[in-house]
Amino acid sequence: MWVDGGGGLVRWLWPLVVALWSSSSSVCAYFITVDAHAEECFFDRVSSGTKLSLMFEVAEGGFLDIDVHITGPDGKKIYSGERESNGKYTFAAHMDGVYKYCFSNKMSTMTPKIVMFSMDIGEKPKTEVDKDAEATQNKLEEMISELSTALTAVKHEQEYMEVRERIHRAINDNTNSRVVLWSFFEALVLVAMTLGQVYYLKRFFEVRRVI
Repeated sequence: MWVDGGGGLVRWLWPLVVALWSSSSSVCAYFITVDAHAEECFFDRVSSGTKLSLMFEVAEGGFLDIDVHITGPDGKKIYSGERESNGKYTFAAHMDGVYKYCFSNKMSTMTPKIVMFSMDIGEKPKTEVDKDAEATQNKLEEMISELSTALTAVKHEQEYMEVRERIHRAINDNTNSRVVLWSFFEALVLVAMTLGQVYYLKRFFEVRRVI
């Protein structure tokens, strides 16, 4: 592998580069705005047995909660959650067809919600012919597949932690602003009370002359 002037090395490493690039480019997180009394739905067509993994996080809006529903091609409710702030749900497609996942903000009266989500769709289930062909693959290709899966999981976790860090930073900034404003208000009240007491005492000890 190391003998032919680098050509063999390139030939062996090229599948690794392609796999890593494709795994990093195919995994995307989407940010959507769900208005009050509204519902946003998305669709994916997959084959039976394919694994799907939905990860979501409410980034902004109200109490940071959203209703989540996943429905199969036959109308069967696969998953239903109410007023959830974040979560990750993995399931296998029970039949061929279009799967629908919706984010509902119908419980909110006026506040829109910003939701970050990603849907990771696994590989199509292998047939007997694919399994026979896979048996002939070398160890390097198996390692590439495992590394690609690991990179996908790491990317998901990074996006998840980034959103959580943004949410907590916003909460801390808001709390800090309220503390500063309250301290400023207390200082004004103390100054006003001090001036009032000085004025009252001055009037109390003031000697008035009657002509």
